[in-house]
Amino acid sequence: MFTQRPTLEQLNALSAGTLVHALGIAITEIGENTLSGTMPVDARTVQPFGLLHGGASVAFAETLGSLAGNLCVAADLTVVGLDINANHIRAVRSGLVKGTARAVHIGTRTQVWEILIRNAAAELCCIARLTLAVVSKPKAGH
Repeated sequence: MFTQRPTLEQLNALSAGTLVHALGIAITEIGENTLSGTMPVDARTVQPFGLLHGGASVAFAETLGSLAGNLCVAADLTVVGLDINANHIRAVRSGLVKGTARAVHIGTRTQVWEILIRNAAAELCCIARLTLAVVSKPKAGH
């Protein structure tokens, strides 16, 4: 399914200086048809009441799905988010959460990804669905 096979180091290097880096998201595994990573539940990712912020979970889900989606397209193409929705199932107060993106649909114009986020006990905390558009990469200077 993946047409590109970067190393974990190459994928993680893409996040330097971005929100992904600021949230502490790390890509940890490239499977046959999945992409997984972790995100800390700490001062960067909790809301004022000490729970994992729903927005942080959505940013984590979109990161995993978008990176995975880009691995499925030709080098002259990229993917951009069209829609994301998330259901927050269980609160998390600390530790690491692990997310895994799995393709639901890989088309020539759109992709749909399901992203499951689980706590350290492997309990489901959030389920998200991300729809991506497949577009031409912008030309340099545009």
